[in-house]
Amino acid sequence: MTEIIAKKPADPSDTEELAAPALVVPVVRQRRSILVILSVIWLAALILAACFANVLPIAPYDVPVGAPRLSPSFGSLDLLLGTDTFGRSELSRIIYGARVSLVVGTLAGLFGFIIGSLIGLVGGYFGRHLDNGISLLTDAMLAFPPLILLLALASILEPSAQTILLGLTLVVIPAFIRLARANSMAWSSREFVRAARNMGAGHSRILFKEILPNVLAPLAAYLPIVMAALIVAEGSLSFLGLGIPPPTPSWGGMISEGKDALSTSPHLVFVPAIAIFFTVFALNQLGDHLRTKFDKTLQR
Repeated sequence: MTEIIAKKPADPSDTEELAAPALVVPVVRQRRSILVILSVIWLAALILAACFANVLPIAPYDVPVGAPRLSPSFGSLDLLLGTDTFGRSELSRIIYGARVSLVVGTLAGLFGFIIGSLIGLVGGYFGRHLDNGISLLTDAMLAFPPLILLLALASILEPSAQTILLGLTLVVIPAFIRLARANSMAWSSREFVRAARNMGAGHSRILFKEILPNVLAPLAAYLPIVMAALIVAEGSLSFLGLGIPPPTPSWGGMISEGKDALSTSPHLVFVPAIAIFFTVFALNQLGDHLRTKFDKTLQR
């Protein structure tokens, strides 16, 4: 006879022991680059110094504080970076010159960002003949050498901050048009845009409520890189004598004034050049960080 052996029901504790452990996914934390942190600190310190230059314990930028072409020394704050060919404080002129570079670079970048983004947004959304016309205008502006355009404006119009601002704005508009146009075309074909169109939403609502919020982040992340290029362009014009007229200091103008004494007083060139380098480097680092964080095309 076949014996039937009844198996003892398994203990619940045994079942728990045999169960697979729950998979715990650790939270991935992105490490902040030390270069980005240092860049933010440099830009913040530069902006604060430029904004509150009038209340800082430094001499005015047009008043001599010592003998001409003094080397940097720790004797006083005004002589920390030495003096220029007229005995004026290099530190004071660097701080006051930051106003020109930052204001021109920021305003020209913002104007180009606003104008170019709106034109590219409209062209990428409506397409067809309007987009063809905008693309033709953009290609024509990009084909024209930017330095020739800036030199022509500076020679025709009176050299001033307004002239430089106008020229630099015209230079950066095509770049924002292309970037906004490409992003607008990509987002216009998404499902939520089609759903809004099928529900009867107008063009203005689709443009400014559905597409613009998604296009704005990568465009704004590109802005610091454009500002860095504009600061270099402003310095180049000032070096050529087509920038802000003296005695108002600018970093490019300081390099131009000190180039003749480079062999005997190199600090006249290296001090403003280092200020330009640190500022442009910081803006590029900040722009790359923002692009990596907000541009979805760079994220995996």
